Amino acid sequence: MSFIRKLTEKLKKSSNSSTTTDLTKDARSSQPIIITTTAKLVEEPPLPTKTPAARAQASVQTRGVIVQNNDKRASKVRQKYQLTDFHIDRTLGTGSFGRVHMVRLKSTGKFYAMKVLIKNDVVRMKQVEHTINERNILARLDYPFLVNMLGTLQDSANLYFVLEFIQGGELFTHLRKSGRFRNNVALFYAGEVILAFEYLHNRDIIYRDLKPENCLIDAKGHIKITDFGFAKEVPDITWTLCGTPDYLAPEIIQSKGYGKAVDWWACGILIYEMLAGHPPFYDDDHFKLYEKILACKPKFPSHFDPNAKDLVKRILTTDLTKRYGNLKSGVEDIKRHPWFNELDWQALEDCKIPAPYLPPCSKEGDASNFDEYPEDYEPYGLPGPDPYKSKFLDF
Repeated sequence: MSFIRKLTEKLKKSSNSSTTTDLTKDARSSQPIIITTTAKLVEEPPLPTKTPAARAQASVQTRGVIVQNNDKRASKVRQKYQLTDFHIDRTLGTGSFGRVHMVRLKSTGKFYAMKVLIKNDVVRMKQVEHTINERNILARLDYPFLVNMLGTLQDSANLYFVLEFIQGGELFTHLRKSGRFRNNVALFYAGEVILAFEYLHNRDIIYRDLKPENCLIDAKGHIKITDFGFAKEVPDITWTLCGTPDYLAPEIIQSKGYGKAVDWWACGILIYEMLAGHPPFYDDDHFKLYEKILACKPKFPSHFDPNAKDLVKRILTTDLTKRYGNLKSGVEDIKRHPWFNELDWQALEDCKIPAPYLPPCSKEGDASNFDEYPEDYEPYGLPGPDPYKSKFLDF
């Protein structure tokens, strides 16, 4: 009997669906590949304000999230690259299956990030399907608050993702340095995440791994969600157990079929963590952590903004018929909540609202926000047998 089954039986929760167990990331112990930044605080700008009449009439629909030509699966034309097209520079971070380099495209001199996955490790850890999903989903994305993929390639030993180089590092690092965010700062970042999720959900994509570590900050201070290894196209429901324990929705823990509502639950957790400095449910013992999530009784610090508290409570409910983001009006319930009354959603999508802090970036290709790592990797592009080529035909 699985651990999750034992937990749900203990709590007398019924489960009528089978579960395909998958990899979960231990809270705060599994660092994403691109890590560590030094934050530079700037004076917090006021958000654009609207009169009560303007607020009542304002549309919360933004142009960029709309599906064009009713084609949810449309992909951008991606450039075809060879490994020899790039000069491989320093390592930006390391992960379970490889590392990320800063690279420079020789033909233009522009800098990118190259995520390198070792084929043998991907196959051994049974992550082939996730890796292919990640590639296919990234090929469909074109939105300001999602990391852009330029293309992919492979050699006999490795898979390569060519991605935007995001100079500012993780929101996680900035949050830990700050302790917690001021209300307007958390509101700004939450708004950009909400728009990113609206864009994904309109295309039937569930992200499933929101956390501060997976939110990068670009040179202009805007959010860029990265790491789509757990993302999946889900028109209705799925049963796979995956994610980070602190951010798992109750229906995932209960082995129930779930849909896009799990992302809104995670968004509620993120808002709470940004304002409080820690997630609402945490415990070193995963069994106890999941009990707390299912009990769903978050405690709010006294400094919590009343409107933010109300929104978080409306999102962090185990009752899917009451969870904001999952009701008849969908994401509009969240975007029209009083916490966002002063926010101009179109201006936010257009990146016209000044960011609350700017990472120190002196020039293009400045990687000073990232830790240094030993360059002890095997050379890339060497000839050799390729036993797994048939598993990665689209790379």
